[in-house]
Amino acid sequence: MEYLTIPGLAKPVSRLMKGTDYFKHDSYEIAAANMDAFLSIGGNAVDSAHIYCGGQSEEVLGRYMKERGNRDQIVILTKGAHHDRNGPRVTPEAIRHDLNVSFERLQTDFIDLYALHRDDPNVEVGPIVEALNEPIRAGTVGAIGVSNWTWRRIWEANEYAAANGLAGFTFSSPNLSLAKANEPFWAGCVSADEETCSWHEQTQLPLFSWSSQARGFFTGRFSPDVRDDADIVRVFYSDANWERLRRAEQLAREKGATTIQIALAYVLNQPFPTCALIGARSQEELRSCDEGSKIRLTREELAWLDLRMESA
Repeated sequence: MEYLTIPGLAKPVSRLMKGTDYFKHDSYEIAAANMDAFLSIGGNAVDSAHIYCGGQSEEVLGRYMKERGNRDQIVILTKGAHHDRNGPRVTPEAIRHDLNVSFERLQTDFIDLYALHRDDPNVEVGPIVEALNEPIRAGTVGAIGVSNWTWRRIWEANEYAAANGLAGFTFSSPNLSLAKANEPFWAGCVSADEETCSWHEQTQLPLFSWSSQARGFFTGRFSPDVRDDADIVRVFYSDANWERLRRAEQLAREKGATTIQIALAYVLNQPFPTCALIGARSQEELRSCDEGSKIRLTREELAWLDLRMESA
């Protein structure tokens, strides 16, 4: 397993991050077994959120760490200040509320990586950065970041932080995958486009990609005439993505890998630091991700996969 170093955080962060958006109380043993298997291959970073499964994700993770006595082995990434039915709630008050609830659910007094789950461009960045620096000063949060923010808003927030002697955002978590999204999965979601990737390469700000394997688009289950998953059809069905799939299949044959492993390698071989959030729920899927994380791709291969070159 490879790891990243995140400014402000003492622990290294595994480049594969275990998704927990399916962790529920009634399937605790499955979640615990998945966590055990993830740790056994060297993974240590776990992604959760205040809203996942109505809070059960954080509660199950907290129970798991308490029962196993392994809190010190795990890097917790959790998120807060998601919008609700009344609209955006990216405010200092919502941040403080959600963070305190997350501490209780996770049964810990320290969260390694804390991120805002959505953005509200109508809110000034200053009060947001100020609020997120409170737990850093208190020693209860290691590093702060964002999920589904544009690079321009991140840059603006970090400029404010630098000008005021505050900690800025040290990671961003948009969607990044070989298959390019036609439109957002959910309102307010951000996918990393070419401009975003160029900015990450310039700044070397780590990117934690959700839906890093395009929600199964590269598993072989989907084809232009298979249209039983409306969300996948809406978001990923396009002529360009079918060509990316074809090229991934070709490169997989050449490298003795599977197509979905090539899709994962695409994320992990970007010219800037990346982690891939994975949804592996079985030993086979976890092993596939572990093997895929070790595949090396050249910049020419990346460009060819992404249709920016005619040959690798």
